[in-house]
Amino acid sequence: MGKLFGTDGIRGVANVYPMDVKTAVAAGRAAANYFRTGNQNPKPIVIGQDTRLSGDMIAHAVGAGICSAGLDVSFLGVAPTPAVAYIARTGGAAAGIVISASHNPFGDNGIKLFNSKGYKLSDKEEDHIEALMGESSPAGSQSIAAPAQIGRVRPFDHHLCEYNDFLKQSLPEADMAGLKVVLDCANGATFDVAPRLFREMGADVISLFCTPDGTNINAECGSQYPQVLADTVKKQGADIGLAFDGDGDRLIAVDELGNVLSGDQIIAVCAGYLKAGGKLSNNVVVTTVMSNMGLHQAMREMGVRLVTTPVGDRHVMSEMLQRGAVLGGEDSGHIIFHDRHTTGDGLMAALRLIHAMTSAQQSLSALSRVMTVFPQVLINVDVASKPDLDTLPQIVDAVRRVEKILGDQGRVLVRYSGTQSKCRVMVEGPTLEETDAYCRQIADAVGECLS
Repeated sequence: MGKLFGTDGIRGVANVYPMDVKTAVAAGRAAANYFRTGNQNPKPIVIGQDTRLSGDMIAHAVGAGICSAGLDVSFLGVAPTPAVAYIARTGGAAAGIVISASHNPFGDNGIKLFNSKGYKLSDKEEDHIEALMGESSPAGSQSIAAPAQIGRVRPFDHHLCEYNDFLKQSLPEADMAGLKVVLDCANGATFDVAPRLFREMGADVISLFCTPDGTNINAECGSQYPQVLADTVKKQGADIGLAFDGDGDRLIAVDELGNVLSGDQIIAVCAGYLKAGGKLSNNVVVTTVMSNMGLHQAMREMGVRLVTTPVGDRHVMSEMLQRGAVLGGEDSGHIIFHDRHTTGDGLMAALRLIHAMTSAQQSLSALSRVMTVFPQVLINVDVASKPDLDTLPQIVDAVRRVEKILGDQGRVLVRYSGTQSKCRVMVEGPTLEETDAYCRQIADAVGECLS
């Protein structure tokens, strides 16, 4: 068995290894054995899923594995990833498991885990669970429950109400009266909770892509495809547009002029809002190596220290915990407000962004001027394998040539995707035309070596 856990859990094509029923059962059993806290009244594991067709199959397979190891399962049904983390933290669970492939197409699915405190697992913890999955004789290692100790499945019916209340109580001072808000729910896990939340908080809500059918999640909509949202904001004269991804842990925003704001720009606005209110703990923001150079510049001008980590919101959270930071995230739209939650939460980020607008009594387009975005081009190259990039002279030479030309006017980042068979080539530079040309040069080299 090769390494299963990537940047964000186990990910793959549904009904194909490693996202098949057999592996899902093994993952559930291993998770139950890892999170078991004792034989007396063991705590249940909560499971939520997004709206993918394969979600029921994989969720129930994982649940069967958990029950086979002697723990109970609480099925939440369709729930945003941050809702599962919240219920795991507050509901007396041993852990939380989300069945989702986030922003990926509907044919993919995934398994990601949270501990009882609502945090994603470290590499070491995932490696431990993966080792348990690889045991050749589960019965011999006492990981299978005796007939009288087999777990039960129990529904958890009020999770969205609890999560909705948590969001409203986390920012009780927020006032959306008179705001016109357009929501793009990506036909995903926020399709129900997001429109209800913003209406209850007083906004005039226009909802897009809130009719999931199992196959339309993220289909030309959501945080990856905000153009329809941008067009609708302009057409409707809305104050803001908010796009979530399939499992609701990402946010991409659109200002009142129809301009799309990246996660970095949202972080910049929220950093200014928190700093102005004296709430930017330790005057530090944590983000990843993928962050735009413009964010670094904005933080310097704001007098805020910006710390970078490897790609992945769990790496961001780990660094936030070490530095006592309350704000961190990724350009992709994972944004963490650790003074309120333990993981990236698209709805929470949306509430804080709107509160930044109303507190400053400024439009989003005005607030976003705090950051100038450097032209950035990202090309995803399909790869057949993932050898160490530093061992491939053709790619190394291509990167060095571009870096020499750019000097301090740009940067290059080439890395493998942690969730797909792709190599991501990112270049930032002084103009879009030059940046695109340089990025294509490196992507061509990657394609010749690895496709």
